Amino acid sequence: MSNARSSMLAMQLHRPGDPLQLVERPIPVPAPGKIVIEVSACGVCRTDLHVVDGDICGNLPIIPGHEIVGRIISQADDVRSFNVGQRVGVPWLGHTCGHCLYCSLGEENLCDDPQFTGFTRDGGFASHTVANANYCFAIPDSFGDAEAAPLLCAGLIGYRSLRMAGDAQRIGFYGFGAAAHILTQIAVWQGREVYAFVKPGDRRSEDFARSLGCSWAGGSDQTPPLPLDAAIIFAPVGALVPAALRAVRKGARVICAGIHMSDIPSFPYRDLWHERCVRSVANLTRSDGEKFFALLAKVPVETVVTTFPLQSANEALGKLRAGEIEGAAVLVP
Repeated sequence: MSNARSSMLAMQLHRPGDPLQLVERPIPVPAPGKIVIEVSACGVCRTDLHVVDGDICGNLPIIPGHEIVGRIISQADDVRSFNVGQRVGVPWLGHTCGHCLYCSLGEENLCDDPQFTGFTRDGGFASHTVANANYCFAIPDSFGDAEAAPLLCAGLIGYRSLRMAGDAQRIGFYGFGAAAHILTQIAVWQGREVYAFVKPGDRRSEDFARSLGCSWAGGSDQTPPLPLDAAIIFAPVGALVPAALRAVRKGARVICAGIHMSDIPSFPYRDLWHERCVRSVANLTRSDGEKFFALLAKVPVETVVTTFPLQSANEALGKLRAGEIEGAAVLVP
């Protein structure tokens, strides 16, 4: 779209459970610290499904989307980190208070007064968006716009989850979507063995996982051929927690990577015993992003994407909900 436009288009959520509606708004003027971005691509993340379906509740109406890639068309006078015309990425974490206990400890992902892109502030299911410059990232030139979009959440949250798994050599991924397909490539490059758990009977996802270097792929109802050193659960299915605990060795970790999960069913203490550990991942820090993009300069990661026009956001969400997306879905205005 031309920068001469005075209005922008967006797919907006008015009520959880309802389809997104196409709306037209004025292009915002950047307040101090802010940049205005013409969106080139925006990933469609499972968290967007949780927002649209009402699993998590934020501001309404809202423009979803937090895996944003675009170019700056205007910025406030006090912005020094970027320049007009530069390509940037906008992640889930959009702002932190900077003075609560968690911010002071370097744990800004746990900030008491945060803002989240596409959830508590408008996101990237739009032709334009506004963002806090201090929470954006430069995008490596090796990625195209659509290919870079999933890195802003699937990649970043996945990377934080992988770091929580420590130096696990044999690692399982439960749910093989946008995050797992990126993390598999990194883990294989690091010399780890990756075990992919997909929906029972989903042969296509099994084949996809093997094509990326997984040592084993099977249904989430199966037991891996060897005990795992760690497991990361990307699927929002609470029943996978006790399944993963039974699949890991003594002293291993099970990482829950999603922002929302169905209730975890009861399970016998013996499945947790022997110093197994379950922990969650909450959001990300800017340090995560800096380390992740620095790593991508070394690792030959290729994202697999299916693109949709902006106005087809509801179709993209529907296909993601039905498990019909291989890799990641991306909206292109």
